Amino acid sequence: MDIGTSSIKLVELEKRGGRFHLTNYAIFELRNNEPSANQPSNWQSILKMPDEEIADGIKELAKKAQIASSDTVSAIPSFSTFATVIEMPYISNEDLARSIQFEAKKYVPIPLEEVVLDWSIVGVIDGKTSQGGKPSTVEVFLAAVPKDETVRYQNIMKNSGLKLKALELENSALIRALLGNDLSPTVIVNIGGRSTSIIIVNRGYERVSHNYEIGGFEITRAIAQSLNVSLEKAEELKRKFGLKKTEENIINESMISLIDMMVFETKKTILNYEESKKEKIYNIVLIGGLTNMPGLGDYFKEKIGREVKIGNPFSRIIYPNELQPIIPELSSMLAGAIGLAMRDV
Repeated sequence: MDIGTSSIKLVELEKRGGRFHLTNYAIFELRNNEPSANQPSNWQSILKMPDEEIADGIKELAKKAQIASSDTVSAIPSFSTFATVIEMPYISNEDLARSIQFEAKKYVPIPLEEVVLDWSIVGVIDGKTSQGGKPSTVEVFLAAVPKDETVRYQNIMKNSGLKLKALELENSALIRALLGNDLSPTVIVNIGGRSTSIIIVNRGYERVSHNYEIGGFEITRAIAQSLNVSLEKAEELKRKFGLKKTEENIINESMISLIDMMVFETKKTILNYEESKKEKIYNIVLIGGLTNMPGLGDYFKEKIGREVKIGNPFSRIIYPNELQPIIPELSSMLAGAIGLAMRDV
């Protein structure tokens, strides 16, 4: 279950013969939620609704879609969590666990007593070993989630009649869905309706996450203002023309500066990482609603000069053939929920 700011997505998977099979999915979108083109600040948010209303909505959605399972994995949005990879000397797991409590204070921006802290060893730095053959320096993935957020999600699931089996980071679910066992350095650009996150992944773990407040709606609003049309018409034009290089494309100029900002932020994040880590990144994966806009992937590739592809979480699961025509649209919406459902619990 992926609870976003403007939608709730449910994905039900079943594992058979070592492969995940899609058995059901459901999407609830908060309608009548778009502000006017001139007043972009009037957003509503599902996450700001009372817990009881969210729980009732989930219950109704699951009932209408005839979701069979009551076991649930959910995620806390990236803007409410903290994650990083740090380097630590290694002697034993017990010593490392004690040391992390002190080391985490340097990185986690809120008091540790207010968060649930989790960590795992994700790599060896220098290849040297101490006595007994243990690695002397290790990379540790450190994650912190506010306790009040975890309690809130537990209450929502309980009131929905569901069993919360695990709660994890939104970015971890995306990595699982889009990259699978690919351990090479990769950038995931997740373009949401209201914001965009740039995630650098290496050896299967998030290394850098950069968020900024430009998303698909800002582009729709720019088109609406430029052409003096409604947001609905602007969205229709965006999906039809996108970044096509044709004379009839009347929207290109109105949104290109915003797209260029996304490209600039992505390029800057990549270059900063490569410079600090001395490691080259070759792959960029785009996901989110804007990826259905024609020409976006090609434009990113042209501007950044690296391999760019549109993320497809359905490439790792088996689904009914009749869904094939809408897989691109479902991919952009369900990537996080698919990653959550793929988690081993």
